[in-house]
Amino acid sequence: MIAFEYIRPDTLVQATEVLRQNPDARALSGGMTLLPAMKLRMAAPSHLVDLTRLPELQGVRMAGDHLLIGAATRHAEVASSALVGAAIPALCQLAGLIADPQVRNRGTIGGSVANNDPAADYPAAVLGLGATVITDRRRIDADEFFCGIFETLLQPGEIVTALSFPVPQRAAYAKYRHAASGYALAGVFIAQWGSVVRVAVTGAGPGVFRWRQAEQALQHHCSIDALHGLHVDPDGMLDEPQAPAAWRASLVETMTRRAVAALAQPLAAQRAQPGTAS
Repeated sequence: MIAFEYIRPDTLVQATEVLRQNPDARALSGGMTLLPAMKLRMAAPSHLVDLTRLPELQGVRMAGDHLLIGAATRHAEVASSALVGAAIPALCQLAGLIADPQVRNRGTIGGSVANNDPAADYPAAVLGLGATVITDRRRIDADEFFCGIFETLLQPGEIVTALSFPVPQRAAYAKYRHAASGYALAGVFIAQWGSVVRVAVTGAGPGVFRWRQAEQALQHHCSIDALHGLHVDPDGMLDEPQAPAAWRASLVETMTRRAVAALAQPLAAQRAQPGTAS
């Protein structure tokens, strides 16, 4: 690993100033994506600016009809939050299925979203719920935020401070986990507000995406029957020897059916579904 300077600022203003003065500096939240990249020399920041203890990035609260989660909130905190569980139970479920206990107790929601790892879980919730990514400079709609593999609309030095989630009528997440890492080989998050349905897919493609064909079908009748005859194009899927594109496309279809079925089930039943157990 290349040498770097570690800085732990006391305020968000201090953090943004360090990032402004050092163009090669990187913000550090949980470090679940950045630190492995540094070990592989895929990233070589001059400074690591630790954001995890900034008070401006902490807390979970309701803001009108939106759930507001600070960017430094750890996955384990989201999974155990009574407020999150009451507002969006599927978000608690998703957080509890991320990787393993070590990652859940270190990784943060802001770090996951900012890095946009194609196998990460949170991008599916952010896109599926039509959330707003709040930074130190602006507010960004989820549909605009994710640009491609490990790419977002964030500018150099821009810091994610919070995520604002509109509370849906109901939502569900179904995930097929990689046996070793626990990351998503395919994860589907579905949220419904009356006739409006959003379907977001993570893990299967080079980045999180909406399956709009399924959304249109589910808007008319939100049931598994509405998905009959719909197929995901394998040309847009990741293609690996152990997980070929055609298999991933079929897996997305299966996870979508499971997520639709889970919409009518209590959270405990969702956790017990095949392919989603931690």
